[in-house]
Amino acid sequence: MTNNQQTQINYTGPFITMVFLFFIVGFLTVVNQQFQSPLQSALLSNVGGIQNTLAVMVTFAWFLSYPLTGGIGARLVNKHGYKNTMVRALMVVAAGCAIFEASVLLQKYSNGTSIVFGESSIPYAYFLFLIGAYVVGAGVTIMQVVINPYLIACNVKGTSDVQRQNIGGASNSIGTTLAPFFVGGIIFGGATVVTLDKLIIPFAAFIAVILGVAFLITKLKLPNIANTTAEGGEKLERSIWSFRHLTLGVVAIFIYVGVEVCVGANLVMNAKAEANWIDLAATMGSLYWGGMLVGRLIGSALSKVPARMQLIVTSIAAGLLVIGAMLTDCLWLLVAVGLFHSVMWPSTFALAVKGLGKYTSAGSGALMIGVLGGGVLPLLQGMIADATGSWAATWIIVILGEAYLLYYALLGSRIRKQDMIAE
Repeated sequence: MTNNQQTQINYTGPFITMVFLFFIVGFLTVVNQQFQSPLQSALLSNVGGIQNTLAVMVTFAWFLSYPLTGGIGARLVNKHGYKNTMVRALMVVAAGCAIFEASVLLQKYSNGTSIVFGESSIPYAYFLFLIGAYVVGAGVTIMQVVINPYLIACNVKGTSDVQRQNIGGASNSIGTTLAPFFVGGIIFGGATVVTLDKLIIPFAAFIAVILGVAFLITKLKLPNIANTTAEGGEKLERSIWSFRHLTLGVVAIFIYVGVEVCVGANLVMNAKAEANWIDLAATMGSLYWGGMLVGRLIGSALSKVPARMQLIVTSIAAGLLVIGAMLTDCLWLLVAVGLFHSVMWPSTFALAVKGLGKYTSAGSGALMIGVLGGGVLPLLQGMIADATGSWAATWIIVILGEAYLLYYALLGSRIRKQDMIAE
């Protein structure tokens, strides 16, 4: 496909499709994170002093799939195209939801059979739940390998690449904002005593919906985008890691997703550990993700503000808010961080793949490796909280993360002459 043919394709329909799929990604990601607290009472009541660590492992298992699956997703796009890869990704998500369902049924019909480590008793269903989290995360990873470069590269009249990413991000944030209400209000109905029985019907519904979406995708026209993949089995001459701004961008994605989830997931656990915040914990989680939604809606209108400037301003603002929260012990300041985290993903992603040409698909897959930060940093934070008996000092992790993102915006994202690819 030539560049001229490329510009004649109307990408409005495919763009809307990707925006909807980004909603699914956000919804499922935060639904998985919101299972941390219920699992503490339903499965992890007899594990002793490692309850926080094991609960956060559910998020870690999800994000572990990103470095292990991102490259697979890129290869699938090169071999099968964007549309067929998306269908495969949705099938993987459905399989993961089926494993979640199996975990719930195992706990229900095995009477909570457990494996004993010292004084800790961990149900077998917990380990199966971790596998489900990994598999759904793998499907979501492949979805994002398709969605992110597609949003950047598809030419929709009157929009910029970062603006399209922000529109997709706003849809993603609608999913992340609704997810805590869905888990706390619809699945568990605000119950103080949580039982996994309440997950049987929702997981069955998830499977049906995801399979239905996969079927619909097979009927839609999602054209490939020229100059974003190595077509026809073409071998790439350079290692994707030879692009300095991309390599540092992988680190930036690792840091960004890590600090986003640290605040989004562990803010709730921090609030529940404090007597004066416990009743507000769920509300704080929802407002944090709601702030991300508001920020992305604002960002979707900022077509003329460069990605670099967006990342500079937001990393400084977020860092100052976290410092303020640590100094004043006011968790509402952490809630406000969501407003500034909102545009960091599209800004960082756009900077990292800028100028990659036919390496874009491979670069997108490489960036998925960085998403592991969403599992590593919150897990590290949970371990520190267990070790110190408090969440207070753990927020230094987020401050250091914001500092790196500022460095990437100012220096690390600049493209070297030898990394410029002719289209």
